[in-house]
Amino acid sequence: LAGLTEYVESVRNAVGYEMPLCADHFGHFDINNSIRFARAMEKYRLAWVEDMVPWFYTDQWKIVSDAIETPTCTGEDIYMLKGGFKPLLDARAVDIIQPDLGTSGGLLETKKIGDYAEECGVAMAMHMAGSPVCFMANVHCAAATQNFLALEHHSVDTPWWMNLVRMTGSKPMIEKGFANVPLDAPGLGVELNEEECKKHLGKESGWFNPTPEWDAKRSHDRLWS
Repeated sequence: LAGLTEYVESVRNAVGYEMPLCADHFGHFDINNSIRFARAMEKYRLAWVEDMVPWFYTDQWKIVSDAIETPTCTGEDIYMLKGGFKPLLDARAVDIIQPDLGTSGGLLETKKIGDYAEECGVAMAMHMAGSPVCFMANVHCAAATQNFLALEHHSVDTPWWMNLVRMTGSKPMIEKGFANVPLDAPGLGVELNEEECKKHLGKESGWFNPTPEWDAKRSHDRLWS
């Protein structure tokens, strides 16, 4: 705990208190250690603590959220509103939900999740670790959801990531840390840059080749990470 405190303090001192800072993805803590950690971090005014316990332990989330001042957040592993996000929201067990549009059910389902969260007084951040196409789908969903808080973005240090698509509107994808909503372009506002995409295919991958192996195999996935 002392080491984690020192780490967070160093980051907070570097970015200052005007910059939101959150602690990302624990997922393997028990209730008591979740509370101990969050209380130790309270002086650094974190925007949220994420995935302290598995998402499906609604009662545990409620205990943690009620015991600390820092907002709690979970949801990147949850599929759909009914049976997924709804129990957490009905119990007011977390302060922020974090669906991943690519796995939570797509644009419409994620919009439904966000709208239901708004009715419950819960904000929505969005988890995103995918392509620029997925990113722009998230941008559109976020723009249409009133309780949207922030969109995660993992590809800042990948120099070719943004070049995988071409914007079809008049504005760049990202400007001064904010994503532009392409209001003057159809669809998501992007088209694939096929030449750039082909440069970054895996060694055994082809360009939209059939993948019959996935008709029988399951991906390595878990209910929570």
